[in-house]
Amino acid sequence: MSFVETQTHGDIVEIRLNRAPVNALDPQLCNETREAIDKAVSHGAHGIVLSGGPKVFSAGLDVPYLLSLGGRKDHLLLAWQAFFGLARALASSPVPVVAAIGGHAPAGGCVLALCCDYRIMASGPFRIGLNETEVGLVAPEGIQRLMRRVVGTYRAERLLVAGELVDAETALNIGLVDELVEIEHVATRGRVWLEQLLSLPRSAMLHTRALARADLVDALRPEHIELDRFIEAWYGVDTQTALQALVAKLRK
Repeated sequence: MSFVETQTHGDIVEIRLNRAPVNALDPQLCNETREAIDKAVSHGAHGIVLSGGPKVFSAGLDVPYLLSLGGRKDHLLLAWQAFFGLARALASSPVPVVAAIGGHAPAGGCVLALCCDYRIMASGPFRIGLNETEVGLVAPEGIQRLMRRVVGTYRAERLLVAGELVDAETALNIGLVDELVEIEHVATRGRVWLEQLLSLPRSAMLHTRALARADLVDALRPEHIELDRFIEAWYGVDTQTALQALVAKLRK
C-alpha cells in the first residue's frame, strides 16, 4: 500500500502525504515521497505542491515506530537517513516546491515545510514549529539554520530553545509561513502561486532560485546534521523518558 498520492495539473504535480491518521514520517512514507519528487521532475514537472491530510500536514517523525526499534541502532539510523533524504530532496529540488500546510506541522512536518520554496498554511487553530526540546532532543545545527533562515537569528533562538509551536496567525506574522488561506483552498492556492512564478522567464528564474537557495542546501549537508551524534543522544535517559511520556500521551 502506498502512502503517497499524486495528481497532475498541467506542469504542476501535487504530491500528497496519505498515511492516516497524521502522516507520521516512517521510512516508507519518507522514501515514497522522495521517489515521487524524483519521478515528477524526471517526467517534466515545472513545479510541485507538497500537501498533507486534513487538519494535519504531518505530525513529524513516527516516534512510536522509532521507539519500537529499541537498541537496533542500524535500523534507527536508516529511519533518520530516510527522513533527511526527503528533506534534502525538497531543498535541492530543481523545480519550485510549495508546502500546502492544511493543518498542524510540528517537528519533522515543520522541517519539510522549511525545505520548500513557499509555505501556505490553513488559517485556524493549527500550530507549526520545532518542538524537539519538549521531548529531550536537540535540533541539529543544520535544522536550526533552516529556522534562522526564515524567521531571523534571535527569534529562531527563542522558538528553538523553548520548543515552541506557534499558531497560524503568529506563524504568518513572524514569517514562518507566507500566506494563510481557508483549509479547503490550501493546495489550490499553492498551484496558483506556482503558476505565477512559472510565468517568468524559466532559465533566469531557476538560476536565480538556485543561487538564492544555496544556503538551504548547504544547511542539510551531513556535517551540519551529525546524524551519528544525534543517534547517540536519542538513547539518553532524559530523552527516552520524554519520548516514552509523549507516546503515552498520544495513546490516551
